[in-house]
Amino acid sequence: MQSIQKVFFHPDQSVPVGAPFLASLARSGTFTFIACHSEQAFFAQRGIWASRAKCRGLCDTSIACLALIIIVLFSLSLPLAAADTPQDLLAAGRVDQAIQGLEQQIHTAPTAEAYNLLCRAHFELDAWDTGIPACEKAVSLEPSNGLYHLWLGRIYGEKADHVGFLKAAGLAKKVRVEFERAVEFEPNSWEARTDLAEFYLEAPGIVGGGEDKARAQSDLLLPLNPGMAHWVRARIAQKKKDIDAAEQEYRIAIDVSHGGARAWASLAGFYRHINRLDQMEQALHTMESRPLDRPAALMDGAGMLFRTGRNEVMATRLVRRYLASGPVEEWPAFKAHYLLGQLLEKQGDHPSAEAEYRTALSMAHTFNRAQQGLQRIGR
Repeated sequence: MQSIQKVFFHPDQSVPVGAPFLASLARSGTFTFIACHSEQAFFAQRGIWASRAKCRGLCDTSIACLALIIIVLFSLSLPLAAADTPQDLLAAGRVDQAIQGLEQQIHTAPTAEAYNLLCRAHFELDAWDTGIPACEKAVSLEPSNGLYHLWLGRIYGEKADHVGFLKAAGLAKKVRVEFERAVEFEPNSWEARTDLAEFYLEAPGIVGGGEDKARAQSDLLLPLNPGMAHWVRARIAQKKKDIDAAEQEYRIAIDVSHGGARAWASLAGFYRHINRLDQMEQALHTMESRPLDRPAALMDGAGMLFRTGRNEVMATRLVRRYLASGPVEEWPAFKAHYLLGQLLEKQGDHPSAEAEYRTALSMAHTFNRAQQGLQRIGR
Protein backbone atom coordinates (compact mmCIF):
# COMPACT_ATOMS: atom_id res chain seq x y z
CA MET A 1 0.00 0.00 0.00
CA GLN A 2 1.05 3.58 -0.59
CA SER A 3 2.08 5.62 2.40
CA ILE A 4 -0.10 8.46 3.65
CA GLN A 5 1.24 12.00 4.00
CA LYS A 6 -0.48 14.36 6.45
CA VAL A 7 -1.35 17.85 5.23
CA PHE A 8 -3.46 20.58 6.83
CA PHE A 9 -5.72 22.89 4.86
CA HIS A 10 -7.38 26.08 5.92
CA PRO A 11 -11.09 25.89 5.04
CA ASP A 12 -10.71 28.78 2.55
CA GLN A 13 -7.55 27.49 0.91
CA SER A 14 -6.71 24.69 -1.51
CA VAL A 15 -3.00 24.54 -0.65
CA PRO A 16 -1.19 23.33 2.46
CA VAL A 17 -0.19 25.81 5.16
CA GLY A 18 2.95 25.89 7.24
CA ALA A 19 3.60 25.11 10.88
CA PRO A 20 3.30 28.66 12.35
CA PHE A 21 -0.09 29.16 10.73
CA LEU A 22 -1.16 25.72 11.89
CA ALA A 23 -0.48 26.71 15.47
CA SER A 24 -2.74 29.74 15.18
CA LEU A 25 -5.43 27.65 13.52
CA ALA A 26 -5.21 25.10 16.30
CA ARG A 27 -5.88 27.84 18.82
CA SER A 28 -8.77 29.29 16.81
CA GLY A 29 -10.29 25.91 15.95
CA THR A 30 -10.60 26.74 12.24
CA PHE A 31 -8.81 23.94 10.50
CA THR A 32 -9.44 20.67 8.73
CA PHE A 33 -7.06 17.73 8.73
CA ILE A 34 -6.82 15.48 5.70
CA ALA A 35 -4.57 12.75 4.39
CA CYS A 36 -3.35 12.22 0.85
CA HIS A 37 -1.41 9.57 -0.98
CA SER A 38 2.30 10.34 -1.11
CA GLU A 39 2.32 11.21 -4.84
CA GLN A 40 -0.41 13.82 -4.25
CA ALA A 41 0.86 15.64 -1.20
CA PHE A 42 3.85 16.21 1.02
CA PHE A 43 4.40 18.29 4.12
CA ALA A 44 3.53 21.89 3.42
CA GLN A 45 6.96 23.17 4.38
CA ARG A 46 8.45 21.21 1.47
CA GLY A 47 6.48 23.16 -1.08
CA ILE A 48 4.52 20.36 -2.74
CA TRP A 49 0.91 21.11 -3.58
CA ALA A 50 -1.92 18.69 -2.94
CA SER A 51 -5.29 18.22 -4.56
CA ARG A 52 -7.92 18.53 -1.86
CA ALA A 53 -10.47 16.72 -4.00
CA LYS A 54 -8.30 13.60 -4.06
CA CYS A 55 -7.72 13.49 -0.30
CA ARG A 56 -9.98 12.10 2.35
CA GLY A 57 -10.94 13.97 5.50
CA LEU A 58 -9.77 12.56 8.79
CA CYS A 59 -11.28 15.04 11.21
CA ASP A 60 -12.53 18.57 11.67
CA THR A 61 -12.42 20.78 14.76
CA SER A 62 -12.16 18.24 17.55
CA ILE A 63 -9.92 16.93 20.28
CA ALA A 64 -8.78 14.14 17.96
CA CYS A 65 -7.78 16.68 15.33
CA LEU A 66 -5.89 18.74 17.91
CA ALA A 67 -3.94 15.63 18.84
CA LEU A 68 -3.12 14.97 15.21
CA ILE A 69 -1.98 18.54 14.61
CA ILE A 70 0.35 18.35 17.62
CA ILE A 71 1.91 15.20 16.20
CA VAL A 72 2.49 16.79 12.80
CA LEU A 73 3.80 20.04 14.30
CA PHE A 74 6.30 17.99 16.25
CA SER A 75 7.37 16.14 13.10
CA LEU A 76 7.78 19.45 11.27
CA SER A 77 10.06 20.72 14.03
CA LEU A 78 12.48 17.84 13.56
CA PRO A 79 15.59 18.47 11.48
CA LEU A 80 15.67 16.94 8.02
CA ALA A 81 17.27 13.52 7.91
CA ALA A 82 20.51 12.89 6.08
CA ALA A 83 18.51 11.38 3.23
CA ASP A 84 17.05 14.84 2.60
CA THR A 85 20.33 16.51 1.66
CA PRO A 86 20.27 18.14 -1.80
CA GLN A 87 22.60 15.45 -3.16
CA ASP A 88 20.28 12.68 -2.00
CA LEU A 89 17.19 14.50 -3.22
CA LEU A 90 18.77 14.74 -6.67
CA ALA A 91 19.73 11.07 -6.58
CA ALA A 92 16.16 10.19 -5.62
CA GLY A 93 14.77 12.36 -8.42
CA ARG A 94 12.89 14.61 -5.98
CA VAL A 95 13.93 17.62 -7.98
CA ASP A 96 11.24 20.04 -6.76
CA GLN A 97 12.37 19.59 -3.18
CA ALA A 98 16.01 19.83 -4.17
CA ILE A 99 15.50 23.13 -5.99
CA GLN A 100 13.49 24.62 -3.15
CA GLY A 101 16.11 23.70 -0.57
CA LEU A 102 19.02 24.87 -2.70
CA GLU A 103 17.39 28.20 -3.50
CA GLN A 104 16.82 28.76 0.21
CA GLN A 105 20.44 27.86 0.96
CA ILE A 106 21.74 30.19 -1.76
CA HIS A 107 19.59 33.01 -0.39
CA THR A 108 21.04 32.63 3.12
CA ALA A 109 24.53 31.15 2.64
CA PRO A 110 25.53 30.82 -1.03
CA THR A 111 28.29 28.36 -1.88
CA ALA A 112 29.80 27.04 -5.10
CA GLU A 113 28.52 23.58 -4.21
CA ALA A 114 24.96 24.83 -3.84
CA TYR A 115 25.09 26.56 -7.22
CA ASN A 116 26.52 23.42 -8.83
CA LEU A 117 23.77 21.25 -7.36
CA LEU A 118 21.11 23.75 -8.43
CA CYS A 119 22.49 23.59 -11.96
CA ARG A 120 22.31 19.80 -11.89
CA ALA A 121 18.70 19.94 -10.66
CA HIS A 122 17.76 22.06 -13.67
CA PHE A 123 19.83 19.70 -15.83
CA GLU A 124 17.58 16.85 -14.70
CA LEU A 125 14.57 18.87 -15.87
CA ASP A 126 16.18 19.61 -19.26
CA ALA A 127 15.99 23.30 -18.27
CA TRP A 128 19.30 24.30 -19.82
CA ASP A 129 18.70 28.07 -19.90
CA THR A 130 17.75 28.11 -16.22
CA GLY A 131 20.63 25.88 -15.16
CA ILE A 132 23.51 27.49 -17.05
CA PRO A 133 23.78 30.62 -14.85
CA ALA A 134 23.99 28.44 -11.73
CA CYS A 135 26.77 26.32 -13.22
CA GLU A 136 28.61 29.45 -14.33
CA LYS A 137 28.31 30.88 -10.82
CA ALA A 138 29.74 27.71 -9.29
CA VAL A 139 32.77 27.91 -11.59
CA SER A 140 33.28 31.60 -10.86
CA LEU A 141 33.29 30.91 -7.11
CA GLU A 142 35.67 27.92 -7.37
CA PRO A 143 37.51 28.21 -10.70
CA SER A 144 39.90 25.34 -9.92
CA ASN A 145 37.17 22.76 -9.24
CA GLY A 146 37.21 20.23 -12.07
CA LEU A 147 33.76 18.84 -11.25
CA TYR A 148 32.15 22.25 -11.65
CA HIS A 149 33.83 22.75 -15.03
CA LEU A 150 32.62 19.29 -16.06
CA TRP A 151 28.98 20.10 -15.28
CA LEU A 152 29.21 23.49 -16.97
CA GLY A 153 30.52 21.75 -20.08
CA ARG A 154 27.72 19.19 -19.91
CA ILE A 155 24.94 21.74 -19.71
CA TYR A 156 26.50 23.82 -22.48
CA GLY A 157 26.55 20.64 -24.55
CA GLU A 158 22.89 19.87 -23.95
CA LYS A 159 21.97 23.44 -24.82
CA ALA A 160 24.02 23.15 -28.04
CA ASP A 161 21.99 20.10 -29.06
CA HIS A 162 18.77 22.14 -28.94
CA VAL A 163 19.68 25.33 -30.81
CA GLY A 164 20.51 26.31 -34.38
CA PHE A 165 23.83 25.64 -36.09
CA LEU A 166 25.47 29.02 -35.47
CA LYS A 167 24.62 29.13 -31.77
CA ALA A 168 25.60 25.47 -31.42
CA ALA A 169 29.05 26.19 -32.86
CA GLY A 170 29.64 28.92 -30.30
CA LEU A 171 28.47 26.70 -27.46
CA ALA A 172 30.59 23.79 -28.70
CA LYS A 173 33.73 25.86 -28.20
CA LYS A 174 32.61 26.54 -24.63
CA VAL A 175 32.00 22.82 -24.10
CA ARG A 176 35.54 22.01 -25.22
CA VAL A 177 37.05 24.66 -22.96
CA GLU A 178 35.12 23.45 -19.90
CA PHE A 179 35.88 19.76 -20.48
CA GLU A 180 39.57 20.53 -21.02
CA ARG A 181 39.62 22.54 -17.81
CA ALA A 182 37.86 19.71 -15.98
CA VAL A 183 40.63 17.34 -17.06
CA GLU A 184 43.29 19.92 -16.22
CA PHE A 185 42.08 20.26 -12.65
CA GLU A 186 41.04 16.61 -12.20
CA PRO A 187 43.46 14.58 -14.38
CA ASN A 188 42.45 11.30 -12.71
CA SER A 189 38.73 11.75 -13.35
CA TRP A 190 37.68 9.07 -15.82
CA GLU A 191 34.30 10.77 -16.16
CA ALA A 192 35.90 14.02 -17.31
CA ARG A 193 38.25 12.26 -19.71
CA THR A 194 35.40 10.20 -21.15
CA ASP A 195 33.27 13.29 -21.76
CA LEU A 196 36.24 15.08 -23.33
CA ALA A 197 36.99 12.09 -25.57
CA GLU A 198 33.38 11.93 -26.70
CA PHE A 199 33.45 15.64 -27.50
CA TYR A 200 36.63 15.28 -29.55
CA LEU A 201 35.08 12.38 -31.45
CA GLU A 202 31.75 14.03 -32.28
CA ALA A 203 32.74 17.69 -32.75
CA PRO A 204 34.04 19.02 -36.08
CA GLY A 205 37.62 20.19 -36.30
CA ILE A 206 36.59 23.84 -36.56
CA VAL A 207 35.51 23.81 -32.89
CA GLY A 208 38.38 21.62 -31.68
CA GLY A 209 37.26 18.08 -32.39
CA GLY A 210 39.40 15.32 -33.84
CA GLU A 211 39.67 11.54 -33.88
CA ASP A 212 43.36 11.68 -32.92
CA LYS A 213 42.49 13.68 -29.82
CA ALA A 214 39.80 11.17 -28.87
CA ARG A 215 42.22 8.27 -29.27
CA ALA A 216 44.78 10.06 -27.09
CA GLN A 217 42.19 10.37 -24.34
CA SER A 218 41.42 6.65 -24.63
CA ASP A 219 45.11 5.93 -23.97
CA LEU A 220 45.02 8.14 -20.88
CA LEU A 221 41.81 6.42 -19.75
CA LEU A 222 43.33 2.93 -19.77
CA PRO A 223 44.89 3.08 -16.28
CA LEU A 224 41.87 4.93 -14.86
CA ASN A 225 39.00 2.89 -16.29
CA PRO A 226 39.92 0.24 -18.88
CA GLY A 227 36.30 -0.45 -19.74
CA MET A 228 35.63 3.16 -20.69
CA ALA A 229 38.92 3.35 -22.60
CA HIS A 230 37.75 0.52 -24.83
CA TRP A 231 34.29 2.07 -25.05
CA VAL A 232 35.91 5.20 -26.52
CA ARG A 233 37.88 3.04 -28.98
CA ALA A 234 34.67 1.25 -29.93
CA ARG A 235 33.01 4.58 -30.62
CA ILE A 236 35.96 5.64 -32.77
CA ALA A 237 35.71 2.45 -34.85
CA GLN A 238 31.94 2.82 -35.07
CA LYS A 239 32.26 6.38 -36.38
CA LYS A 240 34.66 5.09 -39.03
CA LYS A 241 32.00 2.45 -39.90
CA ASP A 242 34.39 -0.35 -39.00
CA ILE A 243 31.65 -2.53 -37.53
CA ASP A 244 33.83 -5.58 -36.78
CA ALA A 245 36.45 -3.52 -34.94
CA ALA A 246 33.77 -1.67 -32.99
CA GLU A 247 32.09 -4.90 -31.86
CA GLN A 248 35.46 -6.30 -30.82
CA GLU A 249 36.19 -3.21 -28.70
CA TYR A 250 32.77 -3.38 -27.04
CA ARG A 251 33.42 -7.01 -26.14
CA ILE A 252 36.89 -6.17 -24.81
CA ALA A 253 35.21 -3.54 -22.65
CA ILE A 254 32.96 -6.29 -21.25
CA ASP A 255 35.96 -8.49 -20.45
CA VAL A 256 38.06 -5.80 -18.75
CA SER A 257 35.08 -4.57 -16.71
CA HIS A 258 34.40 -8.11 -15.41
CA GLY A 259 31.17 -8.42 -17.34
CA GLY A 260 29.44 -5.49 -15.67
CA ALA A 261 26.03 -4.19 -16.74
CA ARG A 262 27.46 -0.93 -18.10
CA ALA A 263 29.49 -2.66 -20.83
CA TRP A 264 26.65 -5.02 -21.77
CA ALA A 265 24.28 -2.06 -22.14
CA SER A 266 26.86 -0.34 -24.37
CA LEU A 267 27.07 -3.43 -26.58
CA ALA A 268 23.27 -3.54 -26.77
CA GLY A 269 23.25 0.12 -27.79
CA PHE A 270 25.73 -0.67 -30.55
CA TYR A 271 23.51 -3.47 -31.85
CA ARG A 272 20.54 -1.13 -31.80
CA HIS A 273 22.50 1.47 -33.78
CA ILE A 274 23.28 -1.02 -36.55
CA ASN A 275 19.73 -2.47 -36.40
CA ARG A 276 20.67 -5.92 -35.13
CA LEU A 277 17.75 -5.93 -32.74
CA ASP A 278 17.72 -9.64 -31.87
CA GLN A 279 21.32 -9.32 -30.67
CA MET A 280 20.42 -6.12 -28.83
CA GLU A 281 17.71 -7.94 -26.93
CA GLN A 282 19.99 -10.89 -26.18
CA ALA A 283 22.68 -8.55 -24.84
CA LEU A 284 20.10 -6.98 -22.52
CA HIS A 285 18.97 -10.40 -21.33
CA THR A 286 22.60 -11.13 -20.44
CA MET A 287 22.96 -7.75 -18.75
CA GLU A 288 20.14 -8.62 -16.35
CA SER A 289 22.22 -11.34 -14.71
CA ARG A 290 25.51 -9.43 -14.61
CA PRO A 291 26.93 -7.28 -11.79
CA LEU A 292 25.10 -3.96 -11.63
CA ASP A 293 28.12 -1.65 -11.76
CA ARG A 294 25.96 1.15 -13.19
CA PRO A 295 22.30 1.17 -12.11
CA ALA A 296 21.34 3.49 -14.98
CA ALA A 297 22.20 0.68 -17.40
CA LEU A 298 18.83 -0.84 -16.48
CA MET A 299 17.08 2.30 -17.68
CA ASP A 300 19.20 2.49 -20.81
CA GLY A 301 18.12 -1.04 -21.62
CA ALA A 302 14.46 -0.34 -20.93
CA GLY A 303 14.62 2.74 -23.13
CA MET A 304 16.12 0.76 -26.01
CA LEU A 305 13.40 -1.87 -25.79
CA PHE A 306 10.65 0.75 -25.65
CA ARG A 307 11.94 2.77 -28.59
CA THR A 308 12.39 -0.30 -30.77
CA GLY A 309 9.06 -1.85 -29.77
CA ARG A 310 10.73 -4.98 -28.39
CA ASN A 311 9.85 -7.03 -25.31
CA GLU A 312 7.77 -4.58 -23.29
CA VAL A 313 7.55 -7.09 -20.43
CA MET A 314 11.33 -7.12 -20.07
CA ALA A 315 11.47 -3.33 -20.34
CA THR A 316 8.90 -2.99 -17.57
CA ARG A 317 10.87 -5.43 -15.42
CA LEU A 318 14.07 -3.43 -15.89
CA VAL A 319 12.42 -0.15 -14.85
CA ARG A 320 10.81 -1.71 -11.79
CA ARG A 321 14.13 -3.23 -10.77
CA TYR A 322 15.83 0.14 -11.18
CA LEU A 323 13.28 1.91 -9.00
CA ALA A 324 13.45 -0.83 -6.37
CA SER A 325 17.25 -0.84 -6.25
CA GLY A 326 17.54 2.90 -5.63
CA PRO A 327 17.58 5.48 -8.45
CA VAL A 328 20.62 7.63 -9.20
CA GLU A 329 21.04 11.17 -10.48
CA GLU A 330 22.07 9.98 -13.94
CA TRP A 331 18.54 8.61 -14.51
CA PRO A 332 16.21 10.60 -12.19
CA ALA A 333 13.39 8.66 -10.61
CA PHE A 334 10.71 10.92 -12.06
CA LYS A 335 11.92 10.07 -15.56
CA ALA A 336 11.93 6.38 -14.65
CA HIS A 337 8.32 6.64 -13.48
CA TYR A 338 7.46 8.41 -16.72
CA LEU A 339 9.01 5.65 -18.84
CA LEU A 340 7.20 3.05 -16.76
CA GLY A 341 3.98 4.98 -17.41
CA GLN A 342 4.69 4.92 -21.14
CA LEU A 343 5.25 1.17 -21.06
CA LEU A 344 2.05 0.55 -19.09
CA GLU A 345 0.10 2.88 -21.36
CA LYS A 346 1.35 0.97 -24.39
CA GLN A 347 0.23 -2.26 -22.75
CA GLY A 348 -3.26 -0.80 -22.22
CA ASP A 349 -3.03 -0.48 -18.44
CA HIS A 350 -4.17 3.14 -18.24
CA PRO A 351 -4.91 3.26 -14.48
CA SER A 352 -1.37 2.10 -13.65
CA ALA A 353 0.08 4.43 -16.28
CA GLU A 354 -1.81 7.32 -14.71
CA ALA A 355 -0.35 6.48 -11.30
CA GLU A 356 3.19 6.54 -12.72
CA TYR A 357 2.65 9.86 -14.52
CA ARG A 358 1.26 11.41 -11.34
CA THR A 359 4.19 10.08 -9.33
CA ALA A 360 6.56 11.70 -11.80
CA LEU A 361 4.73 15.03 -11.49
CA SER A 362 4.80 14.84 -7.69
CA MET A 363 8.60 14.84 -7.91
CA ALA A 364 8.94 17.35 -10.75
CA HIS A 365 5.79 19.39 -11.30
CA THR A 366 7.14 21.13 -14.42
CA PHE A 367 7.92 17.85 -16.18
CA ASN A 368 5.66 18.43 -19.16
CA ARG A 369 6.05 14.98 -20.69
CA ALA A 370 4.25 13.41 -17.72
CA GLN A 371 1.43 15.95 -18.06
CA GLN A 372 1.20 15.10 -21.74
CA GLY A 373 1.01 11.43 -20.78
CA LEU A 374 -2.03 12.15 -18.62
CA GLN A 375 -3.65 14.02 -21.49
CA ARG A 376 -3.01 11.10 -23.86
CA ILE A 377 -4.94 8.71 -21.64
CA GLY A 378 -7.68 11.24 -20.96
CA ARG A 379 -6.88 11.92 -17.31
